[in-house]
Amino acid sequence: MKYILTAAALVAMLAFIPAAHKAKGSGWISLFDGKTTQGWHSWKQDKPGDGWKVEDGALHLDPSVKNGGGDLVTNDEFENFDLKLEWKISEGGNSGIIFYVNEDPKYDDSYNTGLEMQVLDNDKHSDGKIPKHRAGNLYDLVQGPDVVKPVGEWNKAEIVSNHGSLKLYLNGVNVVTTTLWDDNWKKMVAASKFKQWPDFGTFTKGHVALQNHGNNVWYRNIEIKKL
Repeated sequence: MKYILTAAALVAMLAFIPAAHKAKGSGWISLFDGKTTQGWHSWKQDKPGDGWKVEDGALHLDPSVKNGGGDLVTNDEFENFDLKLEWKISEGGNSGIIFYVNEDPKYDDSYNTGLEMQVLDNDKHSDGKIPKHRAGNLYDLVQGPDVVKPVGEWNKAEIVSNHGSLKLYLNGVNVVTTTLWDDNWKKMVAASKFKQWPDFGTFTKGHVALQNHGNNVWYRNIEIKKL
């Protein structure tokens, strides 16, 4: 009887652990419980904006909601990590997975500091015509092969950043491999649109953000492992 009570107490305690801290197994942490926006907030706000909704086990950005909130940002920061998630985009839509985001008040947007793995309808959005702006690319920095699925289908994305080694995967394909923070990295940034923000791509620890680009987009099965 004492064992049963102890087990019950343990279950009750686990129920109150935030979703972002529940171990999925083998070191994986769920960042989205499929039911709530716990563990997230909108950019420079204390809670998620109303435009970010949970529907059918996914986070959905509904752009029709007026003042619905900016980018959706994790409460926690991450340094060396393996991030996995799934996304699907609306027709003509644009979004992005931004990481190493610094939320200091002096920055106007998450992309002033964070790197972006592009989320895009390559065929119907104008960015699809620009090299380094297509789905799966390290936005405006490194172009990879086109392996995105048709609009309306789920894509599996993975970002592995470990002590300066960065690899991006889309639908199981290694689409980007590069090194962060070395001299070559600084040259790439200096030749990109991000050169106007001196702190872009310099942080080795930061938040993960899901971009509000004004289009319907969905994210689910978001999990991370600290490396």
